[in-house]
Amino acid sequence: MEYLSVAQFAEKYGVSERTVRNYCATGKIAGAFLTGKTWNIPADAGLPLKRGKRISPLLARLREEKEMSLKGGIYHRIQIDFTYNSNHMEGSRLSKEQTRFIFETATLGATTEDTRIDDIVETVNHFRCIDYVIDHAHEKISEAHIKQLHLLLKCNTTDSLKDWFSVGEYKQLPNEVGGMDTTSPGEVRKRMKALVAEYNALRHVTFDDVLDFHVQMERIHPFQDGNGRVGRLVMFWQCLQAGIVPFIVTEDLRLFYYRGIQHWGDVNGYLRDTCLTAQDSFRTLLDYFKIKY
Repeated sequence: MEYLSVAQFAEKYGVSERTVRNYCATGKIAGAFLTGKTWNIPADAGLPLKRGKRISPLLARLREEKEMSLKGGIYHRIQIDFTYNSNHMEGSRLSKEQTRFIFETATLGATTEDTRIDDIVETVNHFRCIDYVIDHAHEKISEAHIKQLHLLLKCNTTDSLKDWFSVGEYKQLPNEVGGMDTTSPGEVRKRMKALVAEYNALRHVTFDDVLDFHVQMERIHPFQDGNGRVGRLVMFWQCLQAGIVPFIVTEDLRLFYYRGIQHWGDVNGYLRDTCLTAQDSFRTLLDYFKIKY
């Protein structure tokens, strides 16, 4: 197992070293131990859950079904629906049935001449990203979390073989989205650090706060590719953490969703109404599986 120092853990989660030492000394970070006067912290450890803070019924169910590898439950449904729609919006050619087949059997089933290896790899990777969100959803969003989602999504793809692509790290080359300029590579770290800090300073997170974070991150466009999918995973995480009913942007809402991002700040209702429509569909799913919200 890999271990982090107090300084490394503090940098990863944006807290002070004194706070980390206190967490270790009071047993709030599982697996942390002393070697002499130095704390060794498991690399996969997260920040402790705040006292009195409870996870939502949906997150509790997702963790239970994930642990059980339960088929046919809401965890199973979200993995397929979320992965298919988010990847398809970014150009994946896999059908929903192929996505389901990969999740359920770890095989592809029928293929066509235009089936791309990257589509298959990114489908499997997206399943892992959803698991990461479920496992860490009680923790504050950090730059390290966002980078880890990008690493999980893009690992073993053809992009990961390119030296300039920087899987799991911020972009090295300028890019654009929808014909609009994005933040220059040299400014990304500062902008992302400020965005995350501003969000984590909120005492009460609203639906619009989640949407605003998403839009600002998309406009920064911190990664060379994969920004939309990572951003939608982060939104799902934020909703689970804040006790907000999450949502999946489906293919039929794609153009409305892009319009909403483009006009956010001028006409916020475009994106808000689109995501509320997606949220209504998710409520129907929660009702079916009898999960309170």
